[in-house]
Amino acid sequence: MTEYAPLVTQTPAEHPFAQFVRILGKGKQGARNLTREEAREAMGMLIEEKVEDTQLGAFLMLLRHKEESAEELAGFTEAIRARLHTPALAVDIDWPTYAGKKRHLPWYLLAAKCLAQNGVKIFMHGGGAHTAGRLYSEQLLGLLGIPLCRNWQSVESSLAQHNLAFMPLGDWAPQLQRMIDLRNTLGLRSPIHSLARIINPLGARCGLQSIFHPGYQGVHRDASSLLGDNAIVIKGDGGEIEVNPDTISHLYGTSAGQPWDEEWPALSERRHVKPATLDPQQLTALWRGDIEDSYPQLALISTIALALRGLGMPRDQAFAQAQIYWDKRNLSI
Repeated sequence: MTEYAPLVTQTPAEHPFAQFVRILGKGKQGARNLTREEAREAMGMLIEEKVEDTQLGAFLMLLRHKEESAEELAGFTEAIRARLHTPALAVDIDWPTYAGKKRHLPWYLLAAKCLAQNGVKIFMHGGGAHTAGRLYSEQLLGLLGIPLCRNWQSVESSLAQHNLAFMPLGDWAPQLQRMIDLRNTLGLRSPIHSLARIINPLGARCGLQSIFHPGYQGVHRDASSLLGDNAIVIKGDGGEIEVNPDTISHLYGTSAGQPWDEEWPALSERRHVKPATLDPQQLTALWRGDIEDSYPQLALISTIALALRGLGMPRDQAFAQAQIYWDKRNLSI
């Protein structure tokens, strides 16, 4: 005898998170951005894992399709910060690294290491190797002697001893890491890749952000302005915080809620030839002074200058100081 599922005779209650999916997905005429308050509530439910997997996927892809607003990013960030249990640590630069490099080596890692040797305290964080064909910070920490920290106590110790610490996103915001890891399930990067760049979990004096998507740098700057943060957003090489010396760099800055803009000229008259392969040993060779190479040296000096600019130095002074820092680096890794 065939068994049939029971008839549903009463309308089931709507899931509390359904309203946020509906706001984003109600067609061309009915859909709209979330308000800052709605974004804060929605992200709170996501962090507290009070949503179904189907809702999570739908929400992330609807956001990806329409692109997040500054108000949404600010609300998301507020919800995450309110749920973080971070220690009170003095940090100068928040340095998110989530994109990976595929055209050039990650010279920004040498810039961060050089800054740290000269007393600038840097907290780096990333989301792991999520896209094939790219070289990620996490894969090079051991080679470059950058401390990998798996808890806040280790971060505190590394900042005290080395002025530099890297902590994986999954160790301080596992729910966000899970969303990033959906990249190969959904087929697209989710908005969490860019959101992670704004969070600045330790409240560093300046947050550096690299956003590669054209026209989206200003949205990130506006979100940081809404939050009252001190931040600089650039279109860094490959999506990482690394100034490309072959092109004009536009700095989208904000200080205490007030936006500012600055344009840095290209440092090379001609574009450098992209290397045929990416050999990580070139990073240590350049650091030790065993080789000289125009592109990486220009890239890392200007990236050091970018961080110093974020800490309040005028551009020319920042470049001069960056060269001094590089010249007096400890050549041992």
